[in-house]
Amino acid sequence: MDRFKQLETVVAVATLGSLSAAARAEGVAPALIGRRIDALEARLGVKLLMRTTRRITLTPEGENFIDEARNILRELEDAEAMVAQGGATPTGHLRLTAPAGFGRRHVAPLLPGFLAAYPGVSASLDLTDRLTDLVRERYDCAVRVGDVVDANLVAIHLAENRRVVVASPTYLATHGTPRAPADLLQHNCLTLGAGSSQHRGWLFRQAGENVVQRVNGNLSCSDGAALLDWALAGLGLAWRSLWEVRQALADGELVTVLDDVAAPPNAIHALLPQRKHLPLRVRVFVDYLRQHYTDPRYWAQAQAAD
Repeated sequence: MDRFKQLETVVAVATLGSLSAAARAEGVAPALIGRRIDALEARLGVKLLMRTTRRITLTPEGENFIDEARNILRELEDAEAMVAQGGATPTGHLRLTAPAGFGRRHVAPLLPGFLAAYPGVSASLDLTDRLTDLVRERYDCAVRVGDVVDANLVAIHLAENRRVVVASPTYLATHGTPRAPADLLQHNCLTLGAGSSQHRGWLFRQAGENVVQRVNGNLSCSDGAALLDWALAGLGLAWRSLWEVRQALADGELVTVLDDVAAPPNAIHALLPQRKHLPLRVRVFVDYLRQHYTDPRYWAQAQAAD
């Protein structure tokens, strides 16, 4: 019990930022919190917290230990819920992140149904096209579209995704239609900002090999939805995922070009921090997404709703 209480205490101090805040949350004296931390550091033989009169910061060893301590407490929480409720019932808070456009259309709308199915779970969703650091920012799961570049993360395949180059009929009538990737240098290409992989160029498949074509343009944005709006307005070509432009293509507002050299499919993944045991709420959420994304009826219904 003492070792478990030490874990709870160090996590509380790291989360709340001070010994006094952790003491108030538990209703004990700050001195008791300090003694637990001292005993834990003495047992481990390392310094976890750097304490001054104004602030507490984690040492590198403390950062690693806190991550594992949180995992242990989450797993205990899940285990207690399973026993108390007679089965595997997920509980706790789920921290999620997803790209702004995809998350708005295909993650956020699914969350109410998920929470209704698992009322013991709450969730927060961060929609951003910034490449988030799951471990440092303490996310439970990231939904991402595209290649997985971080080998330290666990990637779970959810669905395939196609990328296409699109433009409005008005733009093509005025500027002509590119016939090869190199022709894009003569066109206004609408790109994601410098923090994205698109900044290096657009990917195509030629003569059995992947080729990255550099592109130029007078507009870029960190939000893919803005690129779609600009393409619809006839301002240039955009390289977008099929899930995003499917309805505009069906309505004739956009058309695809360079289809014969289109990039190979990439995938929609759930990315998880590398750890041995995932909280039950994370496992059931990933399964929930996969059940929807692998059902062709889901994408047909999503298109009809756009």
